[in-house]
Amino acid sequence: MNAQLSAFLLRLIALSTALLLSAAAQAAPALLIDGSSQRVEAWPSVTILPDESGETDITAAMAAADRFEPPRSAYATLGLRKEPVWLRIPIRWTGGGGPTWMLDIDYSPLNRVDAFLVREGRIVQQARLGNMQPFDQRPIPSRSHALPLELKPDVAYELYLRVQTQGAMILPITVMRPQVFHTEAMDEHILQGLLAGLGLCLVLYSLVQWWSTRESMFVKYAMLTSGSLMFSVVQFGVAGMYLWRDNLYLESHGAPLMALLAAGSTFLFVEEVLRGPGVSRYFTRIMYAGAAALFLTALLYALDVIHVHSVSRVIGTLGLLPALMGLPGAITRARRGDAIGWYFLVALARLLHLHRDHGRRDPGLHRRHAVDAACLPGRCHAGHGAVHARARPAHEGDPQRGAQRGARARHLRLDGPHRSVDRPAQPARPGRSARRRDGEQLARAPAGGLHDRSRRFQAGQRPAWPRARRRAADRSGPAAGSQLRSSDVVARLGGDEFVVTAAGLADERQARDLGHKLVEAFREPFVLAGQRQCQVGLTIGYVLVPVDGTDPVNLLRRADAAMYAGKQGGKGCVRRAETVAA
Repeated sequence: MNAQLSAFLLRLIALSTALLLSAAAQAAPALLIDGSSQRVEAWPSVTILPDESGETDITAAMAAADRFEPPRSAYATLGLRKEPVWLRIPIRWTGGGGPTWMLDIDYSPLNRVDAFLVREGRIVQQARLGNMQPFDQRPIPSRSHALPLELKPDVAYELYLRVQTQGAMILPITVMRPQVFHTEAMDEHILQGLLAGLGLCLVLYSLVQWWSTRESMFVKYAMLTSGSLMFSVVQFGVAGMYLWRDNLYLESHGAPLMALLAAGSTFLFVEEVLRGPGVSRYFTRIMYAGAAALFLTALLYALDVIHVHSVSRVIGTLGLLPALMGLPGAITRARRGDAIGWYFLVALARLLHLHRDHGRRDPGLHRRHAVDAACLPGRCHAGHGAVHARARPAHEGDPQRGAQRGARARHLRLDGPHRSVDRPAQPARPGRSARRRDGEQLARAPAGGLHDRSRRFQAGQRPAWPRARRRAADRSGPAAGSQLRSSDVVARLGGDEFVVTAAGLADERQARDLGHKLVEAFREPFVLAGQRQCQVGLTIGYVLVPVDGTDPVNLLRRADAAMYAGKQGGKGCVRRAETVAA
């Protein structure tokens, strides 16, 4: 008897639990709209029914209304799905404020949305939305997917939506008054215009910097910014509305391709900026391999060899790798007081904050722009960091590449107060062909291309010691060249004295740091003519323009005086002219 009673109670508990779960799964509050409502979020009232076969029509969906269940995913998103999904939203308008309401799904990349408004078991309104629908066939030719709904007061409606898309099924669904819809649409267009304009300015800035300096870092930064900018305008529907209206291929492929371009360019840019001490010895190889993998993925997707879900997995796997790989180098630079490290850390913090909140909070206006809010300051920080990177030595920790850059440094022969040398026959601001010719000549010259006045004399006209001293200066030139940038101007005044002009330094600290690095570079011993080991020293005097003046002759004289004061004070030091001119 007790066993039978226990079994009966267990069955009763199981049945009660099943009924409660079924009721909880099917119950969803109706979307109530009253006269005071302006904008109502529809997601709390949504229930879903996956269409595994892809053949469920509206009649079958209405017949299966009891099988719809509340979504178990994050708010307003169903993730990546290959199969279509039916959504059911019960709606009731209590009256007041007019019968016309706007249904808005503010996620432009959705490919196809079939909408059916049902009243008392009959379809009273239907339309097809989505970015695969030509603009002239959409109910509202807007950036988002919008449909006007005609409602009667105190009547129960059911809104069925069949959503099918290749990418993420993000569904920020709202019902609002027409005036609110148009106001939000105008605000969104203004915001997108501002963001796109600022992004375009960053692209043009980087291209101008590349044209003037020929630094590949600015090309990589332009690629990164262009990819991020285009991804944003595609994701928010601006590109499909203004740039390539009714181009179905770009509508379906544009956002993933731009995301891959931005991610691949991030690998290249971070590698260029943070290469040097404090990063792994495999840093460059890994970064180039990551960029190659992303660009190869873009090619395969452009040719329709792989599905967009594969693109999402690749970006999800490799997206944070540039930040993680560059983190040790950024921390090292930040500890040294290098601004590049701090710019990188701020951009990384914004990116990690975005990933932490993604998909977990209400995707309102500020949440839908979380990517822009995180990436735009990061792009500005990266651009500012690129300028500071150009102000530091060309390639710390990479002597071979630094020597090559030093060999390409532009040169200028100057007239100083103590020596006279011939000026070049070409104009003071040579054109591109002249600069290319100078570069080829410099690559063949000794000391990384530094001009030597004494080469005009015959070998027999000089004693052995000056020739040996000149060879020592020529031999130590590449070591100094590795600490200079391709935009720095280097000239030999004669004998063992040189002049370096370095534009773009932010402050005196950077000028002093550059001087100390040159001093350290000359302390490295070397073998002269395969005979014996030699070592030379370096003493530097420098001036700042225009702080210390603008007259070239006076500036050169003061720097020369500071250099001789440094020699008398013990050599191997860096002195600023104003300290000795007082």
